[in-house]
Amino acid sequence: MTDPKKIVLLGATGSIGDSVLRVIRKHQDSLELLGISGHSNFAKLIEIAKEFKVPHAHLVKEPGNIGSFPETTRFSFGNKALLELASMEESDICVVAIVGAAGLQPTLSAIESGQDIVLANKESLVMGGELVMKTAKERDVRIIPADSEHNAVFQCIQGECNRQLESIILTASGGALRDTPIEKLPEVTLEETLLHPNWSMGPKVTIDSATMANKGLELIEAHWLFGLPPEKLEVVIHPSSITHAIVRFIDGCCLAQLSPPSMTFALQNAILFPNRLEGVEQSLDFSKPIDLSFYPPSPKRFPCLQLARESLQAGGSAPLAFNASNEIAVEAFRANRIGFMEIPSIIKDTLNMHDSSQAHSLEELLNLDSDIRRLAHERVLAHS
Repeated sequence: MTDPKKIVLLGATGSIGDSVLRVIRKHQDSLELLGISGHSNFAKLIEIAKEFKVPHAHLVKEPGNIGSFPETTRFSFGNKALLELASMEESDICVVAIVGAAGLQPTLSAIESGQDIVLANKESLVMGGELVMKTAKERDVRIIPADSEHNAVFQCIQGECNRQLESIILTASGGALRDTPIEKLPEVTLEETLLHPNWSMGPKVTIDSATMANKGLELIEAHWLFGLPPEKLEVVIHPSSITHAIVRFIDGCCLAQLSPPSMTFALQNAILFPNRLEGVEQSLDFSKPIDLSFYPPSPKRFPCLQLARESLQAGGSAPLAFNASNEIAVEAFRANRIGFMEIPSIIKDTLNMHDSSQAHSLEELLNLDSDIRRLAHERVLAHS
């Protein structure tokens, strides 16, 4: 019997973290939780530490009291300690499930340490795709995608290294508002936006699903993960969220990956790769009707998707600018400072004001990200 894989889970208290913990709970003989991090949910971090007997726990924000952790758990807080957790030498895999731009620096630290990366943070590649992929190549580190769409592509191309990939088709549910009349979108509420029909996700990602900014970010991520140019990356609406991606080869043949809409399938595949074990949840039941319909997204309904594609085509720091301005706009929408359809307006205004320069180092990327967020804040004020 082989030793269990040792895992550091960054973002343990979020929705992706919950799914990772379900996988570890199912396969405790094969997986061992070495370290966990959370943002501010101190109580949940303690629960996880106790259940899985985790030796290392980290919180981004300093709590008032740290007396509730087991004596065997070493607790830390602050950015420096987070980077140390991400780069632990004893770890075999670092699962990056942090939401947003905050995932870039820990991802790079984990890569520098030489461990494999299970990446559930698309913003790392959107912001710093060139730097992340270059560093991974230099360190001979595998980046295994854990987003359902990219993991689906990853599964479809295994064993196909000598057969030329023509294009990738990412599927999208269309989010909570896919059937809302377009003329009513400016008046939709936050509560309506968060009622996703298929997936259980955090609020930021659920809003991104409704605008399809998330699919735009995934296009950019797919470009870096699989090396295809923008014109060979497609998006289709697939309401049932059963087919997660399709790959097309030069001979015209297409392969697709199907599973129920739960993150446990993609995460288990990524964490246990190359092995397959019994799943956490039931597979598809083909004795019942299954909807496999697809249709193209409407540019009028989903302008964020087109803005993301334009930023990918522009190159340089334009994808970083798209991500930063989207995060600021979504924060403003959640705070009821702007309307739903002002999210793409703020992104577009910020992209138009931004000089798409190239950033090559982590410091340059973080400084540029800060500058763009200031621009986006100004656009929010102008719309408020």
